[in-house]
Amino acid sequence: MIAIGSDHGGYELRQLIMKHLKERGLEYKDFGCPDKTSCDYPVYGRAVAKAVASGECEKGIVICTTGIGISITANKISGIRCALCSDVLSAELTRQHNDANMLALGAGMIGPNLAIKITDTFLDTEFSDEERHSRRISLIEK
Repeated sequence: MIAIGSDHGGYELRQLIMKHLKERGLEYKDFGCPDKTSCDYPVYGRAVAKAVASGECEKGIVICTTGIGISITANKISGIRCALCSDVLSAELTRQHNDANMLALGAGMIGPNLAIKITDTFLDTEFSDEERHSRRISLIEK
């Protein structure tokens, strides 16, 4: 299951990504926000991160206008490796090298087509399991 959440700045992109996940037959849990009314991104970034850290959800996607604030919030939760990605290669490499368990997107920074490609790449790429990458992740977790 994929946890997903956004603030008001990411609301429309979140709706599009949820529709895409449904079309792909992927289960997700929506952590909000409920609409485009101004709200605080830490509330939704934290909720998604806690769901991933607890094992309730396997991966998470968080969205705000830049992706910066919501990714910082997610990374405050122990066990979370949230990567802000604005291109497909970064999404691929953060999964292969960092075993990132959360993706952050900036709705005001990238268009919807690119956001879908980044999301698909993030979700479809496996961790490489190479010793050097596992070692580095262990160092991050310390």
